[in-house]
Amino acid sequence: MSRHHLAVAAAAAAVLFLLSPPPCAADPDDERCLSHLHQSLSDPSGGLRNWTKAAFSAPCEGFYSHLQGVTCNNGRVYKLALPGLSLGGTIPPELSNCTNLQSLDLSANTLSGAIPPELSALLNLAVLNLSSNALSGAIPRELASCAYLNVIDLHGNQLSGPIPDELGLLVRLSTFDVSYNRLSGPIPVLLANRTSGGTAAVGTARFNASSFAGNKDLYGYPLPPLRTRGLSVLAIVSIGLGSGLLSLVLSFSAVCLWLRATDRTATTPGEEGKISQLMPDY
Repeated sequence: MSRHHLAVAAAAAAVLFLLSPPPCAADPDDERCLSHLHQSLSDPSGGLRNWTKAAFSAPCEGFYSHLQGVTCNNGRVYKLALPGLSLGGTIPPELSNCTNLQSLDLSANTLSGAIPPELSALLNLAVLNLSSNALSGAIPRELASCAYLNVIDLHGNQLSGPIPDELGLLVRLSTFDVSYNRLSGPIPVLLANRTSGGTAAVGTARFNASSFAGNKDLYGYPLPPLRTRGLSVLAIVSIGLGSGLLSLVLSFSAVCLWLRATDRTATTPGEEGKISQLMPDY
């Protein structure tokens, strides 16, 4: 190869190097997010054995991550999927530092504690699946700030209190499941709206009854309306016995009055004499 050709190749390589984008530096927010998540979790099965401090400093290499359950996009964490790993512990509020996160799946573990309202800072979040854990407390109304949410799956926990009305404002929401918790109060109208337009058929609920089943104190369409509490068995028995006793007393009193009135009629003074005078002598 001539010197001219070598010079041209070297120049072309230099141009490509200068034009190529620089490697994405590790985002400090992602590092903080993942390190706090790891600290808050217990991992008895060792599913997160490769979650090390060294890996947190550079969790992403373009679209690739060495960390179990982490998917990257252009050097940022955009998906966390850790279902069914027997993870315990709690969900840390610092998880909100993964600001590019679009999907969070921590389902089928043994997580406890509350759902941090700080998750509302995940403005790009589209999928939130925290189902089949032991989470408690209220559903944060702040989640309504995640305008891109189209999946909220919280079934099979111990969540209590009402369903926030604000969640009905999430117009992209296509999957919503809060069944088998300890929720109470009315189902928000906008989540049970009998819409006449859009994708929902006329006269149908936005979400059907299976999305709300297993919450004994939850009521309203598409579940049955609020019902007043029935009388206890003891109260029903007491009312029955009281009614029977009252009927018996009234019946006995009526019989006594009838017998007394009959007795007076039979023994009225002078009646017997009048009758004997009308009888002829023989």
